[in-house]
This record gives sequence, structure tokens and C-alpha cells, in this order.
Amino acid sequence: MLRLPAFTYLQPKTLKQALQMKADAGPAGMYVAGGTDLYPNMKRRHQEPKVVIALGRIRGLGTIAVRGKDGGRTGQDGQRRTGRTGGMTGEVGAQGVAVGSMVTLTGLASHAVVRTHYPAVARAAELISTPLLRNMGTLGGNLCLDTRCNYYNQTYEWRKAIDFCMKKDGAICWVAPSSPRCWAVNSSDLAPVMVALGAEFVLVSQGGERVIPAGRFYHNDGISYVTKQPDEIVTAVRLPAPGGWDATYLKLRRRGSFDFPVLGVAAWLRWDGSQVADARIVLGAVASYPQGVPEAANAVIGTDLNDDAVEAAGLAAFRPSKPMDNTDFGLAWRKEMTRQYVQRALIELRGRHTEDAR
Repeated sequence: MLRLPAFTYLQPKTLKQALQMKADAGPAGMYVAGGTDLYPNMKRRHQEPKVVIALGRIRGLGTIAVRGKDGGRTGQDGQRRTGRTGGMTGEVGAQGVAVGSMVTLTGLASHAVVRTHYPAVARAAELISTPLLRNMGTLGGNLCLDTRCNYYNQTYEWRKAIDFCMKKDGAICWVAPSSPRCWAVNSSDLAPVMVALGAEFVLVSQGGERVIPAGRFYHNDGISYVTKQPDEIVTAVRLPAPGGWDATYLKLRRRGSFDFPVLGVAAWLRWDGSQVADARIVLGAVASYPQGVPEAANAVIGTDLNDDAVEAAGLAAFRPSKPMDNTDFGLAWRKEMTRQYVQRALIELRGRHTEDAR
């Protein structure tokens, strides 16, 4: 049985306390949200913090708030507040919605406003793992999910037997031995959706607050996979106000539940009548970051999303997709599924738009 190593467990009640605890612990400290990623990694000795700082008791991180709308209870930032997981209905404010990083995946998937106005977010959340782990896992935790690889996500003894890998304790990437970088993949379901939607992440440190686009939060590197500094906390995700656009998310995995994606496709379209005015297509689980495919998006912009445009977009996504031998299934089949799933996502959005226009 794999066991956790010894560590000090801290439970701050405010952001200020959490940030100070991390400053005191230095490199030996790590934040934890739901723990569904960190604790298994600690058991396998992938991550070995001496101090674990739990964020679950910090007030305000588990709320969903309408931004830019009068009325209701407001916080210090002027945002209308709700309870931890629900009840908020009605229209979304002019600035969209702010979702606290400690909102559970279950709460995110079941929230009335999220399901109504951001169905791609709700779908991605409810496709993650199992009900039990969705009750524990959080939005922020999934967005900061450690990159994964068949050679990395093994026990300490197994990794030691192959002389470890570049990502932890070794000097070589077993996926691409001649490569100077790690090729572990980003397996977050919510990350490609947030990039496609153009969401913003709010990060807080002792130096203050900064807001960055979701696309700038990630690096295409299996080790340095986020731009978040070790002392920063992701406190919220700002979703743009709905209006004239639609999005969806499709996930490929071996089993219908539990498994991480071997491919995720997030598609976002902004409509101008029957024409596609703008588009974003983002692939998950094929690179160390959510990989945008502007060539595929450009193939449908200015069209009515006819069959030719859909086929062209799928082919455009197929070309740059280069899945590595570090997750499930064969490489050639996974690459072909990129084309198929991009087309399916666009056909779904076309069908919804046609239905809405009736």
C-alpha cells in the first residue's frame, strides 16, 4: 500500500494567512485544494512538500458571483455573491461570472447559471473522474493539474528501476530521449474550455493581485507547465458574459468514466446571423498545454459552418496534432480522432445554432 510521507498540515482561514504560511515554508510548502491530485502524487513521491497549506477554509473562494450586475449581496470587489454551490438564477451581468477556485467540480457542474449560460464548462466538469472525486476536486485544482505521462505516473520503485525521468529525479525524457524538454501532457478537462472561452484567471500573492488570460496561464513544457508563481494562489476564474457565442467540449477516453482524457476538444464560435464571425478551437491532452489550433478556427470563420468548412477545420486540426507515446491508445488512431472530434464539436454547435434560429 502506498502511504503519504510525513508533513505538516496547515489550515488558514484567510488569504493573508495562507500567503504568509507559504512565505514561511518557502520551497518546502505547497498549497492544496481538494487533494485529488497532490495526495496521490505525494504517495508516489512525485511531489514531496514538508508543509501542506489547505485552502478549503478560506472564505470567498467557494462562491460563484455575477459580475457587473446591480442588486444582491456584494463583496469587497462589488461582485454579487451566492452560496457555495447554487441557487443563483437569472441573467448574467455585463461582465460575466466569477467562479471561486475552491468551487467543487460537482458544484460547478450543477450550478444553475453555469449549466444555462456556460454549458461547455458544466459538461467538462461533469466528465472529470467519478462522483466521489468530483465532490472533492475543485475548479482551481483541475486548472493547475500536474502534467501526466506513462513514465512519470508510476510508483517510486518503478521509476527508480528505469533510472527515473526528467520530470522527477532524472535527466532524460523517456517519451523522446533526445529531447531537451519534458513531454508530459496537460490532462485537465477544464483548461482547454477556459482557453477557448477567453476566460481570465485571478492570481493573488503577497505582492498583490494580477489577472491574466487563460491562454497565458500555461506553458508547453511538461515541467514548467503554468506561469503561476509558487507563492501565488488562483482565487477565481472570470467567465465572459454570454452573448452571440456558443461553445462545447468533447472528451475521448478509454472508459466512460474515471479516466483522464487522451483527447479533449473545446470549440467556441461567435455568430453573426448565420455566419461564423469568430472561432477558437483548443485541443487538450495532446501537448503539455491546451493547444490552440488557429488554422482550424480560420477554416470556419466567414462561413455558415457548412460541411466543407467543417471538414476543412477537422483536417486543419489533424495536421499539427502530434500525440506522443505517453498516454493511452495508439498514436495514429489518436491523431485521427483529433480530426473526428473537431468535426463532431462543430457539427454539434451548428445544430444548436440552427435549432435556436427556428
